[in-house]
Parts: sequence; C-alpha cells; structure tokens
Amino acid sequence: MSLLQLNEVTHSYGSRKFINWKDRSKKILSNISLFLEEGTCLGLLGMSGAGKSTLGKVILGLERPQYGKVLFQGHDIYNTDKHSYQKIRRDLQAVFQDSYSSVNPRMTAEQIISEPLENFEKLTLSEQKRTVIELLERVGLSEEDLKKYPNQFSGGQLQRINIARAISLKPKLIVLDEAVSSLDMVNQTLILELLKQLKADFGLSFLFITHDIKAAYTISDRLGVLEKGELVELYDDKNQFFTSVHPVVKEMRDSMLAEYPRFRSVRRA
Repeated sequence: MSLLQLNEVTHSYGSRKFINWKDRSKKILSNISLFLEEGTCLGLLGMSGAGKSTLGKVILGLERPQYGKVLFQGHDIYNTDKHSYQKIRRDLQAVFQDSYSSVNPRMTAEQIISEPLENFEKLTLSEQKRTVIELLERVGLSEEDLKKYPNQFSGGQLQRINIARAISLKPKLIVLDEAVSSLDMVNQTLILELLKQLKADFGLSFLFITHDIKAAYTISDRLGVLEKGELVELYDDKNQFFTSVHPVVKEMRDSMLAEYPRFRSVRRA
C-alpha cells in the first residue's frame, strides 16, 4: 500500500460572468492519479498556473475535490472517521513558500514550534521546552533563538523554524509547496541539504511542489510534471526528465538558466 495515492482527482473553481451572472466552472485539476511510497520524495514540477498549489491543498485536506479520491495510509482523507482523521492531521504536515505569513508574528520561535506538540502530545512544560530546543538544533538554530520573534529572523532562518514545526510530530509526509522558492541561492542549497538529511534521519516522505527544476532534481527520487491541471509526465527515474520529448517538458528544459552548468550538456542532447 502506498503512503499517498490519488485516484482521478478533478477539481474546478466556480466563477460568474459579469454580464448575465451565469455560473461557469474553471477546471484546475483534471484526472490526477499518482502515488508516493514511504521514505521517498516525489517532485512535482510545473509552471505558474499549472495547478500545483491547488493539488497541494487537495492533498492536505484544505480543498475538497469535486471528483476522485485522496488516500493517505489507505484512508480517504475526505471520507473517514474522526479517529483516522486525527491521525492523518498528525502524520501529514506542510511547509509553504512564504515563511513569514506561515507564522503568527506575535509568537516566539518556542511558541510556534510548540503548537503541534500542545495539540497532539502530553508533555510537561520542561519536556516540551527540551523537545523544542532539540528541534531548533536539528534545523541549525540554537536555544538562544527560543524567545525571538519572526521579525528577528532572516527568511532562511524562519523557514528552518517552519521545518522544525513540521517535523515536531515525526509525520509520515510533509508537503513542501515552493518551500525554497523565496530564498536566495545560498539558503536554497542549505535548506535542501537540511531536508535531505532530515528525510534520511527520520524516514520522512516529501511531496516537493516547485517550478524550480534544479531544486526538484536535487531532492527528489521521482518527478512528475503538471501542465494546465493535467499530470502530463511521471518519471520513476528522475533522469528521464532530461530525455523526454514531451513538448511541455522540452519547453521547461529550454527555460532553465544557463547558470546551471550541470544540466547544459544534458539539455542539448
């Protein structure tokens, strides 16, 4: 049984015509079927408007699809009992693109990371504080950062706090929605290396949603490509991305910046 499985997921957003107010429907996702095995990372590539973030919301239980099923550990997340749903909430976490809007600016780093622990664990205050310190250290920060507020951190540091919060419950799957896209190249590299290390240490699984080919290739075991709400390619070997003749994939490869010399010779092939 796969950790995550999507079966023909289809989703649309309703809209209204300005003149006669007739309802219309804009299809965002169309018959998406994929799976993700435990302990692996599936990179989901797509240009702006491809439907990546909507798919992430559907998987996280934030956007119920019109059709299809989202199965997590064998449970349909939109049709399950209360006990199973609580387990899903614990085992399925997320890290989003904007590290600042993902936290409460009035909360300290300690309070931010403690939130899921307070909701799901029964720890004494001393145990909780010790756990938070350990989590901070795991992501490259320190006990001195406990009482700092979000505006006292850089974007890269705050994203580390978001990651610490996401791993605090030792989840099965973390959805990373453009989690490094807003960072500079140095911090992107550091965060990707951190994620790879955490994946290995905790046996985590990732769904890595991005438009960045280099980032996806660096961290992913498998790659998928979304275009206009459709999963147009899915590769068990991520290197197949660079030999695919699909026109959308070729366009994505051609758009890669020349600063990535590792891919130049592959791209010309």
